Amino acid sequence: MPKRPLTLALVVLVAAFLLAGCLAPRRGQNALHVSVVADGQTFDVSVPAGSTVQQALDAAGVTLGNLDRTEPPVYTLLNESDTVRVIRVTENFTVQEEIIPFERQILRNEALPEGETHIIQAGENGRREVTYRQITENGVEVSNQPVKTVVVKTPVPEIVMIGVQTPFVPQAIPGRIAYLAGGNAWIMDGDTGQRSPVVTTGDLDGRVFTISPNRRFLLFTRAAKKEGEDEENAPINTLWLANLDTNPPELIDLGIANVVHFADFAPYSSYTIAYSTVEPRPQAPGWQANNDLYTVSFSSNGWISEKRLRLEANAGGVYGWWGTTFAWSPTGKLLGFARPDAVGVFDFDEEGLQPWLAITPYQTRADWAWTPALGWSPDGQVLFTVTHGSNSTEKETSEGSPVFNLVAYVSGLGRAITLVPDAGMFANPVPSPWHNDGYEVAYLQAIFPQKSEISRYRLMLMDRDGSEQHAVFPPEGAPGLMPQTVVWSPEPLENGDLMIALIYQGNLYLVDAATGQAQQLTGDGLATNVVWR
Repeated sequence: MPKRPLTLALVVLVAAFLLAGCLAPRRGQNALHVSVVADGQTFDVSVPAGSTVQQALDAAGVTLGNLDRTEPPVYTLLNESDTVRVIRVTENFTVQEEIIPFERQILRNEALPEGETHIIQAGENGRREVTYRQITENGVEVSNQPVKTVVVKTPVPEIVMIGVQTPFVPQAIPGRIAYLAGGNAWIMDGDTGQRSPVVTTGDLDGRVFTISPNRRFLLFTRAAKKEGEDEENAPINTLWLANLDTNPPELIDLGIANVVHFADFAPYSSYTIAYSTVEPRPQAPGWQANNDLYTVSFSSNGWISEKRLRLEANAGGVYGWWGTTFAWSPTGKLLGFARPDAVGVFDFDEEGLQPWLAITPYQTRADWAWTPALGWSPDGQVLFTVTHGSNSTEKETSEGSPVFNLVAYVSGLGRAITLVPDAGMFANPVPSPWHNDGYEVAYLQAIFPQKSEISRYRLMLMDRDGSEQHAVFPPEGAPGLMPQTVVWSPEPLENGDLMIALIYQGNLYLVDAATGQAQQLTGDGLATNVVWR
């Protein structure tokens, strides 16, 4: 009995040697034979079963560069008799200079005889440097694509002024009308037939376009030129003045940039301007609003004061990235402000925003935000604006509500009165000057109120209390107006009626507020802005 453990141990040892002898040949049978093709050579290698392409490359002594690749990829598990192909990838960068052809811009001038042409600015080609990335695989080009473009010189457009016939009867007007057409500013002074160019560079962007209370200066913005590597950091535009009393008008650079929402003369001084700024951004809409407020003064001899900060940059409430706009009260003590979530005033004495109305922000589902328009009564006691939604149901007060009401906020009452329900988001109320012991309010009524974002509009008039609402222009059945802010004449015309200036189908029109009779003043179809002082 004591000898049985020894016998059992010998049996186990013999079995182990026999098992080792059987497994050795099987291990050799699990080796994989694959080929590696690289650099014009073929390497036959043997690797253990379950090996990847990378292990086959290591066995063949083949090293991959940073851009090199294999077919199949390096992480692929191999099978017997597979072939691995190494693709040598190289890249080269080349810079080529290319010509940017200049464009030809045509300005139609109704002050020139029909068919007469003048070259206002000679065209000049620009230049850009384009960097191309060339990719080769095993010496064969497979890609050659531009990866960077730098504008070395911006092309200068050729500007040609062409005379067009003016079929419109001149009419005497009070004050001055300035209008923007094709990026150029024009003035009508005392008579619609007496028109002259103010700026003909074609770069006015229309974000600011207004005349001083003394009718001597035109305030406007010019789109900034963007070129070279600093294009993303270039300003959006710059703020300028034109002295309308000089011939030709003297242009003054105020040294102010990135004015998108607001800049205007103070009612009490034609030599003081308030403005707000934004910061350029490469993402839509192209800026981040500062929601700030500055004032600056100037003189006709070119002196410009230091900019005075009146309202610190701030978040601007809901959708504050879009920005806040302002509107002077007639006294100049207050500035009405409007942003997507509120309407109120900025008091220069207290230097702070005082919200009057909370606005339900409108969800545009796009890269813009809706901001209510503002219009002050001539006595500065009532602020006309547009609110979003109503208080009747929760659905109507949601951010997507299509309901927009024209209201009047009476400062003495401390509350708003709805005057026109469902007027449309671009109702843009504009009170008239004092006339016949009162004033009227012009506004736009959406033809399709429930789709006022894309609807055209009718010009409407009403008394200041909201009564006597009636359509004025265009005639019934004619296409409606595009959204805009119409302009009242500063005084009645010779017939005793106030007139309204507006843009219709790209042309400037005057509309008699009493009769609705309209007179077309331009015919080139390029008008975009109008102001009347």
